[in-house]
Amino acid sequence: FGGSAWEWDEPTSQYYLHTYLKEQPDLNWRNPEVREAMGNTLRFWLDRGVDGFRMDVVGVIMKDPGFQDNPLKPAISEQLSPEDLYNRQMHLYDQDIDEVHDVIRSFRLIVDQYSDRLSIGEVWYELPRWVKYYGEHGEELNLPFNFRLMNLPWEAQTIRHSVDELENALPVFAWPNYVLNSHDAPRFASKIGHNQARIAAMLLLTLRGTPFLYYGEELGMENGEIHAEQMRDPQGIRLGIEHSRDFSRTPMQWTAEVNAGFSSFPPWLPVTSKYQEQNVSSENADPSSMLNLYRRLIRLRKDHPALHSGTYLAIDVGSADCYVYERLYAGQERFIIALNFSSHPCHLYVSGLNGGNLLLSTHLDRTEQISGNELDLRGNEGVIIEAKLTFAPGRMK
Repeated sequence: FGGSAWEWDEPTSQYYLHTYLKEQPDLNWRNPEVREAMGNTLRFWLDRGVDGFRMDVVGVIMKDPGFQDNPLKPAISEQLSPEDLYNRQMHLYDQDIDEVHDVIRSFRLIVDQYSDRLSIGEVWYELPRWVKYYGEHGEELNLPFNFRLMNLPWEAQTIRHSVDELENALPVFAWPNYVLNSHDAPRFASKIGHNQARIAAMLLLTLRGTPFLYYGEELGMENGEIHAEQMRDPQGIRLGIEHSRDFSRTPMQWTAEVNAGFSSFPPWLPVTSKYQEQNVSSENADPSSMLNLYRRLIRLRKDHPALHSGTYLAIDVGSADCYVYERLYAGQERFIIALNFSSHPCHLYVSGLNGGNLLLSTHLDRTEQISGNELDLRGNEGVIIEAKLTFAPGRMK
């Protein structure tokens, strides 16, 4: 968050390490008493019935035993703030240390003593390192957060490549997941626009794996308009407004009333300028709203094993603007999802489609029978087709 990671403590005449705020001291996970105390903390909450844990920046908890200095990056942007010491370093010794996996295995041993509990970890590393957080045999995190799609260009083939790359990298025991929005990143609807946010919703809720939704995502909420004097995020205050995460942390928008119905008094951050249209009450009443698209997608996902448990296979359609894939379940259900990442219409030839029932369009205005292998998509449209089963070579994965 800027400045030094070491803070002087007068009573002990020692420095202590804080990777983030000085009010958030890093613990020494090499101390067995720390490990025992934190294990007891997990048990305390598990005994009270929590469903599991989302472990914040879990790859950072273990440090190099020799306290080696991170080397500096060979090239540093001139725009980098003098306070931004973190981004001047190559982080070899303060995170993603191999020994962290032993600590995570100890977490999992505790969690697995309870039935139907989940361990999720915030892990940002490149794919070869990230996948290690599942463990060699699935004995670490149930789900290391997969943030890969958040920072990629919103292009059909770029997104397909990332999904295919992940699928190919996962061990057979590992279950994928996808995240498009978080409290640490600008809102996705502001990045790609409201029309494509509907495509993103269909993608998120039809890919193989667990989808994560961030509050307001189901409304198409966009970034807040935050001025420097309104900032609350220590990172933005220290490093400059362009580093602030407040833009994605504005209050949930419930109604078109004052403060978006969130509170009767002004909240800690102002509501967005579009709160009168992007709110739960207004979108509830609009059959074509983003909220109702999410409801339809979630219902389809719950009702059809192919969409929540089936296999995934990308399909080549000869269009750079479209991403098409198949979800198949045990020879019983087969769905084709076709997504148009452009604003212009696309005519597709989908090999092996062989007709089917178009169940849902992102525009929420279209259901029809599809015959043969040809499919037309309007600009900014995605569709879900319940297709006929086929067992041609190469169609199953």
